[in-house]
Amino acid sequence: MARIVRWTALTAAAALLAAGCSSGSSDDGKDGEKGSGEQPSALTTQKLDWGRCEATADSPAPGGEWQCATLKVPLDWAKPDGETIGLALIRAKATGDDRIGSLLFNFGGPGGSGVSALPSFSPSYSQLRERYDLVSWDPRGVAASEGVRCRGDKEIQAAESVDVTPDTAAEEKAYLQGAADFAKGCEQDSGELMAHVSTTDTARDMDLMRQVLGDAKTHYFGISYGTELGGVYAHLFPQNVGRLTLDAVVDPTAGTVGHAENQARGFQRALDNYVKSTGQDPEEGSRKVADLLDRIDADPLPTSSGRELTQTLAVTGIALPLYNQSTWPTLTSALTAAEEGDGSELLALADSYNERDASGHYGTTTHSQRAISCLDDKERPTAAETKKLLPKFEKISPVFGRFFGWDTAGFCHDWPVPGQYETPEVSAPGAAPILVVGTTGDPATPYEGARRMADELGRGVGVMLTWKGEGHGAYGNGNDCLDSTVNAYLLDGKVPKDGKVCS
Repeated sequence: MARIVRWTALTAAAALLAAGCSSGSSDDGKDGEKGSGEQPSALTTQKLDWGRCEATADSPAPGGEWQCATLKVPLDWAKPDGETIGLALIRAKATGDDRIGSLLFNFGGPGGSGVSALPSFSPSYSQLRERYDLVSWDPRGVAASEGVRCRGDKEIQAAESVDVTPDTAAEEKAYLQGAADFAKGCEQDSGELMAHVSTTDTARDMDLMRQVLGDAKTHYFGISYGTELGGVYAHLFPQNVGRLTLDAVVDPTAGTVGHAENQARGFQRALDNYVKSTGQDPEEGSRKVADLLDRIDADPLPTSSGRELTQTLAVTGIALPLYNQSTWPTLTSALTAAEEGDGSELLALADSYNERDASGHYGTTTHSQRAISCLDDKERPTAAETKKLLPKFEKISPVFGRFFGWDTAGFCHDWPVPGQYETPEVSAPGAAPILVVGTTGDPATPYEGARRMADELGRGVGVMLTWKGEGHGAYGNGNDCLDSTVNAYLLDGKVPKDGKVCS
């Protein structure tokens, strides 16, 4: 569960609202050469055949204003003249006459489908569309772009019974075996692709995309994990940076354990803020939630669907409403029902998070997420090392600590390809100013990471903008100061003073 929370896409919150619930890579991303080499003309001169978007198994076809196409990119950027794969793209053309170019979006994950997400979120970008073609894509290994699928629906549902915070030797064995089986399924499904879905690979894809779209510079809006992708792109291609906005920022200085600690801290902070809003003492409220999870661990709750609410599903259901303050009442209702012995509402929230529909079909975001993250991440603690870390995690968060702690051992356990780096390189000397947006109450990418990203991008490059608010992502949440500042930067090139605060 925990890594789903780790660098999640904003589409998780969208799923909740829609459901109506009450190294084979060409660069290691750290010390490798910058991405300024020549790319094959057969790729840079390709013409995109934009046409009507088709429905997929996991997403209906968007309306008539949307067009879709396929971009050819090298499977292996170390062999750019070799085998190619196709990336699914989607766009809505600019509505005004004073067009700047294309504005690329990545909504996070890693593993989120931009082809599905952009039409859903596009009403928030109507002003930006006046001067930009809105463009997104499914990164390599995601959905329609050679998407990874590691388990079938029945196997996914069966795995929900595995305890991801094991208390006994038998539970620990089952947890690690489940992780190993997942890795094996990914390898069987994806083969050679497994070594070529890194963030560095996708950053190189972005620069090819820029050229094929006919843009001199890359204009980009990255959210959540998309901020890491944007930082890596800026490091590799500083000379091609146009107007980049990074919102809900991943801390580029944190490794696997550091990210897990950050998120335990961020979700606990969000839970405390939620508890305060209900008039309770945060410490007492957290203790009640932790006690509820302990009871569910010992005795899963019944639900109206006939499935049981396990502890893992319960904590997933609790995490989801913390992504957006507007859904806090949903959490109140679900926790009240669970205290009364009914797990139906928390299960519905968990199902939304896990992309499970009414027929029992699951989406594949988490599969792609693991393939990308485990190719990126070199740091892989053992179970023994994780056990030593658990007291610290539990001190950081009595509710979420153990989940994030154990995730450090299980997520990339027995992964068939090595990770590329401890932390991503995002320094971008010489790049144009990049707008870095942090939210003080962000649960999934805590606020402190935004300042670190701005610092790592470099003096004169990273420009910090703060929103004193709640939730994962600031833009489009109704704060006029924040939205107008971002719009002025993207539409008119007006760079705000570093450290500007909107409340």
